[in-house]
Amino acid sequence: MAKNARFLSDNNNMTRKFALTSIFFLLITFCLYAQGLEWGNHPYVIRGEVYVDLEPIYMGHVDYEYPLSAETAGRRALDESSLFFSAMIFGWSFNYTPGERARRISESLELTALGEITSGDPALRVTDAKIKNSQLKLWADYQLNDSHQRRMAVWRTGTIKNAQAVGYSPVILDEYPGWIAVKKLALEDSARAALRATLRGSEKNRPKEVTGFISLASFPRFYVEAGRWAASCRFRIQIIEIIPFASY
Repeated sequence: MAKNARFLSDNNNMTRKFALTSIFFLLITFCLYAQGLEWGNHPYVIRGEVYVDLEPIYMGHVDYEYPLSAETAGRRALDESSLFFSAMIFGWSFNYTPGERARRISESLELTALGEITSGDPALRVTDAKIKNSQLKLWADYQLNDSHQRRMAVWRTGTIKNAQAVGYSPVILDEYPGWIAVKKLALEDSARAALRATLRGSEKNRPKEVTGFISLASFPRFYVEAGRWAASCRFRIQIIEIIPFASY
């Protein structure tokens, strides 16, 4: 029995090492291919780093694939990169209702994405990748076209407010929504916290409703805190309308 257990343990370790090696060589190949593409010294490039857990357990749920294959890990890294680049370039429109216990008003935030970049976009490429502590760490670049450059210029105008906040995914969900949905929940909660902090700093009286636009200023940093995913994010916020209670 002991020999069998030792054999199974050794076999699992060999399988895991093989999977990590496969991921590493897949990414090296991908990086070399990307370097060979026609890219040039384009000055309008944004970049960010993503981390993919190779043995993912989210909110107490073992992922549907465990550990991740080389193809799955690479695909998740690109999916996550495209999500963040979309949030940096296009951002969201928002409708925010600050909560108030005295009036029995619940805090709520509605976000609507204003554009999307897909993981197969030819302007998206991998520039560096490595494996450390059962994580795939990947740097991605995105080359901005003229339309994207104009959008990014708007996000950097003097009317835009900068904010930083940490958001969290729920501790418990009735149904596991999937790895990227969990990260989106933490990202959206971080946006809510950023809006709340911004309004507290600029508005003397609590407004009834606020509308505007919000985008990521850089890739967020995700980590686990007290059993739930946390997202530390920097945002750019443009407030379009603030509706006070007096107007109702």
